This record gives sequence, C-alpha cells and structure tokens, in this order.
Amino acid sequence: MDIFRIEGPVQFSGSVSINGSKNASLPIMAAAILAAGKSVIKAVPHLSDISVFSRLLGRLGCKVTRSRNGDLCIDSTVVDNPIGEYEIVRRMRASICILGPLLARCGRAEVSMPGGCAIGDRPVDIHLRGLRELGAKIHLKNGYIVAEAPHGLTGKDIFMGGPFGSTVLGTANVLMAATLAKGKTIIESAACEPEVADLANCLNKMGAKITGIGSPRLTIEGVRQLQPAEHQVIPDRIEAGTFMAAAAITASELRIQNCRFDDMMAVVDRLRNIGVTVDAANNGCVVTRSGSIKPADITTQPYPGFPTDLQAQFMTLLSLAEGNSVVIEKVFPDRFMHVAELNRMAANLRKEGPTVIVAGVKKLIAAPVMASDLRASAALVLAGLAAEGTTTIQRVYHIDRGYEKIEERLNPLGAKITRQSI
Repeated sequence: MDIFRIEGPVQFSGSVSINGSKNASLPIMAAAILAAGKSVIKAVPHLSDISVFSRLLGRLGCKVTRSRNGDLCIDSTVVDNPIGEYEIVRRMRASICILGPLLARCGRAEVSMPGGCAIGDRPVDIHLRGLRELGAKIHLKNGYIVAEAPHGLTGKDIFMGGPFGSTVLGTANVLMAATLAKGKTIIESAACEPEVADLANCLNKMGAKITGIGSPRLTIEGVRQLQPAEHQVIPDRIEAGTFMAAAAITASELRIQNCRFDDMMAVVDRLRNIGVTVDAANNGCVVTRSGSIKPADITTQPYPGFPTDLQAQFMTLLSLAEGNSVVIEKVFPDRFMHVAELNRMAANLRKEGPTVIVAGVKKLIAAPVMASDLRASAALVLAGLAAEGTTTIQRVYHIDRGYEKIEERLNPLGAKITRQSI
C-alpha cells in the first residue's frame, strides 16, 4: 500500500495542464457497447478507475487496448456475457453505466448493485424507474439487478428528478438505452452536467438522434443501430477545480491549461468571493492569491451549481479563512468523512447534519491522516501543501482513482510530495 509524505507549507509557480475527464470517460466507454466494432476514445486519463472499467468491459466480451499515442480503443464486436460481476462492480459506482447499453443491445443484463466511495447512500432506484418506463422488466436477485427486454425497448416520456435533484449516472443510463428504443423518448429533469452533454455528443457521432443537449429536457429519436465512432472527452473540471484550490490555499499564481472556463463558473464565483483572482486565459485561466482568504458560504447543487466533488477541497481552503464559513451538502448529505481528518490537522470544523460550520484558523499543522474516498484524499493533499510540517496520508489509492500521478504533476510546480510503499 502506498502513502504520501507531504512537506509544507509550499508555494506554486508555473502551469499545469488538465487531463481528460474521468466522469465523462466512463459513461462514454459504456456507450461503446451499443455499437458493434471499434470505437476510439481520445484523452482518456490513465487512472485506476479507467483500468477497472476496462476490465469490466473485457468480461462482457469487449477488447480494450491503449494505442501508442494513448487513445483508448474499445472493440465491441462481441458482447456475449452481459453480466456485471460483483467482484468488479463493487469497486466503482460508475459500473452501473453498463446496465442501459447492455439492455438495449442484448435485451438482457445482470449487473451487481454498485459500490464506490464511502460518501453516503446513493441508490439506483431512479435508474431502474427510467428503464422500466422504457419497457424493461427488472427484479433483484442475490444482489444483482436483472433487467430484461427481449422484444426491445419503447420510447416514452420519463421524469428523472429525485429527492436531491437530477441524477447524472441515471440520466446517462436511460439516455444510452433510449438511443436504440422504438420511437421517441423525452427525459425530463435530465442532468445538465457537461459530462452528460459530452456523452450525448458522442452518441450523436455514433448515429443517435439526441436534441436538447445541455438542457434539463433531452429528446431522443430511437434508431435501429449505432456505429462505432471516434471521440475526444472534455477536460476534467473537477481536477481543474482541485488545482485552482491548490493555488489558492498556497497563496500562489498558477496557470491552468486545457480548462473549459465556461464549465467552471460556480467554482470561479466562489473563488473570487473568497478573495482569489481568477482570470480567463487562452484555453484556460490564471489563478492568483496574494491576500488573506475571506470566509464564504458554499452550497453544493447539481450543475450549474457548485459541484459536490469539490466540496471537500473548498472546505480545506475555507479552514484557513479569516472568519466563519458555512458548507451545505445538498447532493450527498453524508459526504463529510474528511471533516475528522482535517480536524486532526488543527482545522476547526463542526458538522451539524448536512452542514459544516468552518471556523477559520491561522494555520494547519501536519499530522498522520487517512483518506476515506477520492475527493477527501484530494482535500488532504491540499491541507498537507499548506500545513506546517510533514503530513502523512494513508490509502492514497483513493486519489489514484481520479488524479493521474498527482505528485509528479504538482512537484515541478513547487510541491514536496513523496510516494512511499509500506
């Protein structure tokens, strides 16, 4: 098992380029199931989640390879084992994305109930409700979702809203299934995240007929078949937001390249409110902090609101603000495993239900801490960069799920991060 040792505090200078989006790549990889033949997906990051999903596709019958230039090639000529096995699916929630395309192509799918990060209950009932509306018969058996549509799926008007807003993976699942359904499907209260739009754009390259992309109403005219396609995934806005917060917490100036500024407006708004300068630049932005960190209130919401995947990182940033801040989690109300670990580093955080009161402190102090999930691990890295002393972070395999070789990318900028095996 690897650990990080981080010496702080540090300051950054230079530029960093953002990789392709993990959250866009995984559903697009699943979409390759829909079209027999070889699809090519560009800018897919080298992450453990991508490797796990590639292995999952391989179990279905697909052949997944990386070309010399890094493109991911998925040959789905054969999909003869439509089963998402527990051994793999338990490791990553995004595995549920194979359910819709398997059902549409094979008429049947068996997928284990998914696992993933420990950030609270994330039911898939909206996924199943949407697929049932398309005509699938679904039941649970021994921890597996068994979905059947031997005579195909039929388009329908479907409302996809839930108690915490729209569902990204649920929208993706139903969207993919609807591309091969008979007739027209309308998904109302569809997730508007850029990653969903990227999936829809990829599906249209494959021959789907999807309109309303980027809006809460998606219209899909079913087609008889899809063809393999070549597609480049969008930059990872969560990675971009994490590096923006890294520049802010270290009082640095950092150029963020390959960043879609228009996807980041909620994040940019909070940074500017905190006292950080964010200027749009060619193909990215420049983030600078020279003064103190101001307190602010943050409420996570579905896109275009503030992303839940940046809540932990910004809580770390606000822990050094001059005053009190409030962070409210409205997407995953239990996503606060990082609070206790940050308090070990002398932060002053108090959790009250889905809210954390952040009382700013003058400095963070290094301590041994443990990562509990992907974004919590990123928050602890940020804390280590700003803290006095040497911070040790255990279970950094979590960060490898979503950040490609983060230490090798931050060290040239001024970080002092050492990966060690224990």
